[in-house]
Amino acid sequence: MKTAKLTIGIISIVLALIVLFQSCAAGIGSALANNAKDTSGGAGVFVAILLIVAGIIGIAARASKGGTIAATIVYAIAGITGVATTGIFKDLLVWGILSFIFAVIFAISIFKQDYGDKKTEPPKQNP
Repeated sequence: MKTAKLTIGIISIVLALIVLFQSCAAGIGSALANNAKDTSGGAGVFVAILLIVAGIIGIAARASKGGTIAATIVYAIAGITGVATTGIFKDLLVWGILSFIFAVIFAISIFKQDYGDKKTEPPKQNP
């Protein structure tokens, strides 16, 4: 699972750059269309920042249970934001669902990966 978390972290950072570019374009499109109520461009920037943060956490703390939990939470927040704020920026729905998928993979790794935190008793000495 450590390799999967490393791979997802790297993919997340690369995709964040794409999301950032697309959301800037969507924000400019909203401004030019005089659509002041559409906030999907700004939400896309927020999702991109969350993807970068979660990717860094996923890479740096891939051997840590706490880091995995933190990355799961950040991916879930990015997913909720992406799905809930889709406006003219329809690709934000795709990035939100992808964030949910990453969150599920990290959540599964919380239970599947051995973190070495189980306490074992030393063998008893017979006199």
